[in-house]
Amino acid sequence: MIRINPHFQKLQASYLFSNIAQRVAAYQQANPDKPLIKMGIGDVTEPLPEVCRTAMKEAVDEMGTRDGFHGYGPEQGYAFLREAIAENEYQSRGCDIGADEIFVSDGSKCDSGNIQEIFGTDISVAVPDPVYPVYVDTNVMAGRTGRFVDGRFEGLTYLEATPDNGYTPELPEQPVDLIYLCFPNNPTGAVATKEQLQRWVDYARQHHAIILFDAAYQAFIQDDALPHSIFEIEGAKQCAIEFRSFSKNAGFTGTRCAFTVVPKDLVAYDPENNEVPVRQLWSRRHSTKFNGVSYPVQRAAAAIYSQAGKQQVQDLVQGYMANARQIRETMIELGYDCVGGDHAPYVWIRTGGNSWDFFDRLLNEAGVVCTPGAGFGKCGEGHIRLSAFNSAVKTGEALQRIREVLSR
Repeated sequence: MIRINPHFQKLQASYLFSNIAQRVAAYQQANPDKPLIKMGIGDVTEPLPEVCRTAMKEAVDEMGTRDGFHGYGPEQGYAFLREAIAENEYQSRGCDIGADEIFVSDGSKCDSGNIQEIFGTDISVAVPDPVYPVYVDTNVMAGRTGRFVDGRFEGLTYLEATPDNGYTPELPEQPVDLIYLCFPNNPTGAVATKEQLQRWVDYARQHHAIILFDAAYQAFIQDDALPHSIFEIEGAKQCAIEFRSFSKNAGFTGTRCAFTVVPKDLVAYDPENNEVPVRQLWSRRHSTKFNGVSYPVQRAAAAIYSQAGKQQVQDLVQGYMANARQIRETMIELGYDCVGGDHAPYVWIRTGGNSWDFFDRLLNEAGVVCTPGAGFGKCGEGHIRLSAFNSAVKTGEALQRIREVLSR
């Protein structure tokens, strides 16, 4: 008889979002006349930049002509977009990344989940705690973990991010094979310096490990001395893969476009310990299971690298960062320790108590939805996350409600 993959039954992460949805639904049913303000979301709210809309419309018109019609495109992405990414995101910052090392996709969430397919199921995996749930869940699905016990999966190495280490995890005490890092971090908003990332790169090279570096929020970094890419670090091309997205900086959450960088220098090992180029494996997986991002969407993404596009994207980023600073400053004024909000669109707030209780208090007394930190892992308990992805007006209104409740 047909059987399921039993590892799917170990999954736990849906508890966070289903529980939030249930509590919000109950509040709205009991308070139909009280509008909610959602500040827990990771979705953007501002419209697509004008240059992207114009480029997409022109591409659609082009598709309506015989000469301009595009059918299946290259799975890796059109050259015009990959070349623009290589020049503007990497070569301009001194990173030796070529267009042929870039794979365009429909989202970093997909890529960060799918990439683990090309590695053995018997490898050891390290994930941050608190953590973006996709890193954990996709490895659970693949069978790399044991049971879920006391809030954690057996078989995973958890890299604890706590107030004591500034929410930037320390190197693992034992060797691991695959390491997930995310900076600026989701959910904490913490950033890493070049010196900190150099230690991770040195560790990975020493242990023949690979770093999966999620840089989806790099556009929000305000200090140019901080690294925007793992490839600004010496030796990273021999041990790292990077995920990037147009979702947060250019509002592509509903349009879907991202990319992954897999250097040609990166190798893993087969069962006989022979070196295998990882780019070759990812290219095969990508072309087998993915038909590419649509031509109009790739034209829209490429438009952000025009002079006007760069300014429009910067305006979006700075608008969200103004919200983030306001959130951070308000919570500090109210006596709470915070991280994030200075180089990231998230503010991670230390409440000191049960994070679900704090969630309920803001929901029921202020009509504001946050994200309870416990949903991101054991180290998230005692924290909440507030998102800056809302309008300035809604952000100001939410903070006024929060101030009234927490000042009582």
